[in-house]
Amino acid sequence: MTSAASDWAALELCLRSASVALLLVLAALLLTDFRKALSGRLAAAFALGSAAHAVTASIGAGPPVSDWHAPLIALSTGDIVVFWLFTRALFDDAFQLRWWHGLIWAAVVAYSFVSCMWIAPAGHARIAIIMVNSLTLVFVALAVAQTIGSWSADLVERRRRVRVFIVAASALYGGMNALLQIAYAGSRVTVEWANLVNAAVLTAIVAAITWAMVRVDGADLFTVPAEAVVPTKPAAAEEAADRKLVDALMRLMADERIYRHDNVTIGALATRLKIPEYRLRRLINQRLGYRNFNVFLNNHRIEEAKAALADPSQAEVPVITIAMDAGFQSLGPFNRAFKATTGVTPTEYRKLKASAV
Repeated sequence: MTSAASDWAALELCLRSASVALLLVLAALLLTDFRKALSGRLAAAFALGSAAHAVTASIGAGPPVSDWHAPLIALSTGDIVVFWLFTRALFDDAFQLRWWHGLIWAAVVAYSFVSCMWIAPAGHARIAIIMVNSLTLVFVALAVAQTIGSWSADLVERRRRVRVFIVAASALYGGMNALLQIAYAGSRVTVEWANLVNAAVLTAIVAAITWAMVRVDGADLFTVPAEAVVPTKPAAAEEAADRKLVDALMRLMADERIYRHDNVTIGALATRLKIPEYRLRRLINQRLGYRNFNVFLNNHRIEEAKAALADPSQAEVPVITIAMDAGFQSLGPFNRAFKATTGVTPTEYRKLKASAV
């Protein structure tokens, strides 16, 4: 090894060590402060998986994978699934883990382990690397799509930018690393400059995410569902103007039932009220106590559905019809939202109201 290569290797080791140290501290803090929030637990798991990646990531040829190294590589690969789930939980307070999420994670981890232990040593290293990193690109794309689709519904301004930055920075690194891995798949030499750049970018992104998370209230970033949101009491000078806007908003909800419309957005609603979008976000969040625009809409939809389910004259109307009339696009999301709000399913709610008559 030349002197320059030795210096590069030493610098890379320092960068990797810094990343691992930051990620372990971050995971410990998240588990200590936000273990009750699903997004907090997933963030901690993502940090631990990223630490495994920082230890094992190597572009181009490297030493043969040892028995202790393979499990770390497998956990590192499975971390992209955790990243996708973390993104979903971060932007959707109602998101819940399902058994098949764990199955997807286990399948990705198992495939990575098999690739390390048997597929690559059998002379198929290039195929194994391309397959594993193609999976990474798929989950990065899913995470980005989730962010784009959910970002506008977040009503807490101070956390929206931080959430998007966390996802964008993580996705950028994950995509860059996967593309480098694919580009140098099967290379017979270790690409020192690529490994150094990879380690430097990872350290910079981990440090930036840690700094961004320190600057925002963690209780806003990782919402604990059980905690109620207390509306902010308006200042005297703002109260009259805000009250007029709230009244106008409630008229749109009650009289026009705008929540029934397909794909109603906060931007469209702001246009109807002739106010900037940021002001409507602040109004719904700080004056009405909602953190998410979709939750605000769904509460109105569920109130209409509750009235219909309790109405004896609609006893024969199918639940799916009531759900669609209220503005839900399908039965599954309606059932989940209804039970989360009332504690019972729509059918159970209808029976309870019928028996109380």
